[in-house]
Amino acid sequence: MKNKQIVGIGIFVLLVLVIISIKFYSDKKAENGVSAKDLKTVTVATGGGKEDFIADEDVNKILREKYGLNVVYDSWSNGKLVLNPLVRENGDKYDLMFCSDQRFYDYYKLAPNKEKKEADRYTVLDGGLTLNTPIVIYSWAEVVDAFIKDGIVTEKEGTYYITDMNKLLTYILEGKKWSDIGLNMLYGSINIASTDPVTSSPGATYYGLLLSIMCGGNVTDTSMQENLPKLKEFYEKSGYMNNTPADLFEKYLKTGLGGEPMIVDYEKSIVEFANENPDGFNQVKDNIRILYPEPTIWNSHCVATFTEAGNEYYKAIQDKEISQIAWEKYGFRTGVTGGNYNVDSLGIKGMPSNIRSTVSSLKMNMYDNLISFLKGSN
Repeated sequence: MKNKQIVGIGIFVLLVLVIISIKFYSDKKAENGVSAKDLKTVTVATGGGKEDFIADEDVNKILREKYGLNVVYDSWSNGKLVLNPLVRENGDKYDLMFCSDQRFYDYYKLAPNKEKKEADRYTVLDGGLTLNTPIVIYSWAEVVDAFIKDGIVTEKEGTYYITDMNKLLTYILEGKKWSDIGLNMLYGSINIASTDPVTSSPGATYYGLLLSIMCGGNVTDTSMQENLPKLKEFYEKSGYMNNTPADLFEKYLKTGLGGEPMIVDYEKSIVEFANENPDGFNQVKDNIRILYPEPTIWNSHCVATFTEAGNEYYKAIQDKEISQIAWEKYGFRTGVTGGNYNVDSLGIKGMPSNIRSTVSSLKMNMYDNLISFLKGSN
């Protein structure tokens, strides 16, 4: 009798454990919205500058639990996105392309140029501007103070704007020295370091901005040809250039005022740095200055969808929680680029809630002509 009681108790305990396990699994499934086996895989061909965002654990948790999407991505150069067949190594078609600038998105929607051996393209079902960050110039307090006295920079509500870009560009073209504006501790000529526009997409975006400014905001075939020689002179005076914005930004932070008085990069870089290296950011935050050229230019990462799964991803990536992560963790202004953003949540001085003056991105053929001229093959 005793043995039967023990067996009965054992069976009862086992049943209780089974019921608890089933309940836990059901609750977990309900919490997650969809079971792992029911997730829809979405394949993404992405250009650079946002891989950490695409792979972000919190972003992907939202995509899984709210939208039932499992994201798999491969990194591509932007040039290859518009040149090569968009297929994975196993030959499967991608669900979407996530390029790193609007010019690639606009260009992909055109018929392929067979003279350039461009591959056939998929029909774009949906897409558009998704992640945005403006070009800014990073500098130091001493440099900005000198430019304020010289009438090149204006401070408004804690944000520093380069309100006379033409004057600054003239200084660089004329070879003015840092000592000419009272910065005797700096050696050599006034310069803004950038990545190489010939080999780097961020550098090309910056030089597109410079060309727009030189053309008075109206870049036509005629005004472009008139100002390309001046732009090339600027390029030749710029000296050595880093290949990636990450390398340039790291050099700016490590070498300080004496090494890199001014560099060109994206606004998002300071947000990523503050999140990834809070101790390092605290060491330099009081002396760093973010300068917003007037006008500046957007670097807009765009989605182009090719399948229904791609459409689902494009809609899901606009989720309010995901947009908040994109802004607070990676510095991307999402959605309507003219919108207002809560900059106080970032803890970074000098970032405006909105970008007030921009020029339009150049078309791909204009960038091709610009780069060709700088290379000397015009």
